[in-house]
Amino acid sequence: MTVRKLLTGDAEYRLTGDGYDRKGQIVRIAGERRGDDARTALEALALCQNAELHAEPRRVRAEGDPLEVALIVAAGKADVDVTRLLRERPRILEVPFSSEAQRMTVVVRTGERLLQVTKGAPEAILRMCATERVGGRDISLTAERKREWLERTAALGQESLRTLAVAARAVARPSEQQGLTFLGIVGLYDPPRAEVRDAVRMCRRAGIRTVMVTGDHPATAQAIARELGILRDGEGLARGTDVEQLSDQELRRIVQTTSVYARVSPQFKLRLVEALSANGEIVAMTGDGLNDAPALRAADIGVAMGLAGCDVTKEAGDMVLADDNFATIVAAVEEGRGIYDNVRKFVRYLLACNVGEVLVMFGAAIAGLALPLLPIQILWVNLATDGLPALALGLEPVEPDALQRPPRPPDEGVFARGLGWRIMSRGVLIGVSTLGMFSVSLLLGAGLPLARTLTFATLVLSQLFHSFDCRSETRSIMEMGFMSNPYLLLAVLTSVGLLLAAIYPPWAAQTFRTVPLDLANWLAVVAVSGLGSFGIAARRRLLRRVRSRSTWEAALWRSRS
Repeated sequence: MTVRKLLTGDAEYRLTGDGYDRKGQIVRIAGERRGDDARTALEALALCQNAELHAEPRRVRAEGDPLEVALIVAAGKADVDVTRLLRERPRILEVPFSSEAQRMTVVVRTGERLLQVTKGAPEAILRMCATERVGGRDISLTAERKREWLERTAALGQESLRTLAVAARAVARPSEQQGLTFLGIVGLYDPPRAEVRDAVRMCRRAGIRTVMVTGDHPATAQAIARELGILRDGEGLARGTDVEQLSDQELRRIVQTTSVYARVSPQFKLRLVEALSANGEIVAMTGDGLNDAPALRAADIGVAMGLAGCDVTKEAGDMVLADDNFATIVAAVEEGRGIYDNVRKFVRYLLACNVGEVLVMFGAAIAGLALPLLPIQILWVNLATDGLPALALGLEPVEPDALQRPPRPPDEGVFARGLGWRIMSRGVLIGVSTLGMFSVSLLLGAGLPLARTLTFATLVLSQLFHSFDCRSETRSIMEMGFMSNPYLLLAVLTSVGLLLAAIYPPWAAQTFRTVPLDLANWLAVVAVSGLGSFGIAARRRLLRRVRSRSTWEAALWRSRS
């Protein structure tokens, strides 16, 4: 955060330099410079803060609120030795900043006198002032001048600058709070992280609405919200003084269309969360201050800041951000959707395979056939070929369109969106094709050991083919690529190796009651096993062609009309 502008009673200044560099300059860009009002305002701001700036051999280390650090840097640009200033004017009283009062006050001793310095929201400070400093003299602060100051404040806000006013006066007792002299306003630029705008756009595409709640000036909030893409054309902004007096019913109506709230108190955040929840929304609330804790507790997902957040907020939150970065929340949403998708893939694969195995044994019993698989062969299938691909599906990378889908309903079951049908249909196909291989091979004169070996191999390969289909509910394996999940490829190759190890070594063949298969046998097994996967790939390709043709025809119709 950096002080970019300084407004005094008769002039406007621009401050150069970035970061902690105090070698920047204070350049007058408008008005007349009469007296040293700029230095006076920056000295007062340097007195009314609790941050520290330490110059170390290789870097500058800051402690405290970034806004107050920026005030120290700005004072340094006016050749103010902040350390010496604080030593010469010791503090005897401090009234910390509060969101309700929107100001912070300190009383310092200057020689034999006491000096009260107050900084805060310009509209709050102006209400406390009776005079203003212009050209080194204190003149009456009229109602018209106050309006002019508010207009100048709004102009700073439209430049995406946060505004902070400062006032001071000599006092006899520390309790006096009125009759201050208005010294000026600083405009601070708090640059949003480069990735936040993209994160907000991704949230919008994912069906997640981003709402900004801030204590900043409405003009500042509006400018930053537009810069980040939170506030779009046609959308409005709500001020704290307006919405905080609404009834709960009226607030529930307002929150449906309002995405930016400015100059609001922390208590309003709790009402906002409750109003959104009452409308049926799933609410994730971020916060770092002590007053944010109730809102975080009331939200469905409370997100506390790990760096700037206080301990109470971290305890109240469900999740703590280690880097205080909004983009990290979006990454967590994407990862969460990926985990849920992988659970569905895991369940789809295992249940379809189990349905197929049950149907093979059950169908053979109903048909009066011999056992198509021996118990040890079934055990081998469950141990060697079911588990490894299922585990690998749990490591499937997040699909590219994870954040382009709308959020799922909170009461949606894992078998929703046709998953139950996919499990049953594929399980039936695995069972029918495997049992068909057993029946046909017996009809063609194969002995029972060969028929069982063919059935054993068909069941295993059918499941392994199916594991690739489970990687996505919308895309084929050709679109995804075999190497995008190397764990699954390794698991499938391992399972194939275990299948071959149960067939060809003499000791294994004796144990599993199998016989070696020739090339013709393997071609038949692969053809039957891949039948379902080839059918799904063809169906998806046909659907894409139909959709593409429909889109093209619609575009052609629009162009003609």
